[in-house]
Amino acid sequence: MLDYEKEAAVYDAGRGGEPRAEAAAKAVLGLVPEDARDLLDTACGTGTVTRRLAAARPRLRVTGVDAAHSMTRMAAARLPGRVVRADSRRLPFADGSFDAVTSVWLLHLADSGADVRDIVAECARVLRPGGMYVTTVDKAAAHDVGSDIDAVLAPRPRRSARDAADRVTAYGGEFGLVPAGRGRFRGHGQGRSPGGTATDLRRGWFTRLAPGDPLTEHFVTLLAALPDQDVPRPEPRFELRAFRKSPGG
Repeated sequence: MLDYEKEAAVYDAGRGGEPRAEAAAKAVLGLVPEDARDLLDTACGTGTVTRRLAAARPRLRVTGVDAAHSMTRMAAARLPGRVVRADSRRLPFADGSFDAVTSVWLLHLADSGADVRDIVAECARVLRPGGMYVTTVDKAAAHDVGSDIDAVLAPRPRRSARDAADRVTAYGGEFGLVPAGRGRFRGHGQGRSPGGTATDLRRGWFTRLAPGDPLTEHFVTLLAALPDQDVPRPEPRFELRAFRKSPGG
């Protein structure tokens, strides 16, 4: 697991920067009703997406929340007065505070299915009846684009997807969240290259492959044998799911 306190300064540059943030914000807002007035962006990170959500709809009051101090500091500079440091499993807001809640690239980071359930429960709790919850799902699968890199990494050990769409839908159903739409957006600048993937392996970006482990180095060696070491393969396409809170939720 990455240390997001340390990653904040380089986070955006390594993940598509502003083009990716623009694509994510546009796709998210495509699932948020036009009449929504208060939106909470959980795990807002550095605030690149959060800022664009606010800028695209001036009448939409956007609040960001993140657990990492360094992330919230950067986000607060982009959205002054509207960013709070908090754990998404224990949101510091009253029941029914928001018309919409978003969690982009959060659920896949959870340590367990119980944590995912807790996050979904909190997002549902702070939603008003009829409100919309929008989240990314199946993040890891989005990076499997059928490339030669994917073929090399196919035998690697994987953990079960915490953010699997069916799992998230089931958790949502427990808290009155009914499926209400889907969306996709492009992960600009996130196409993997063999050299870049080898670096990511050695940094611990792959959850079941620890830096320095012999198996990690085995995959690094296989990646080094691929052609075009610095040429990115196709970019991922991230999936969004929207859920509406039922009146009795």
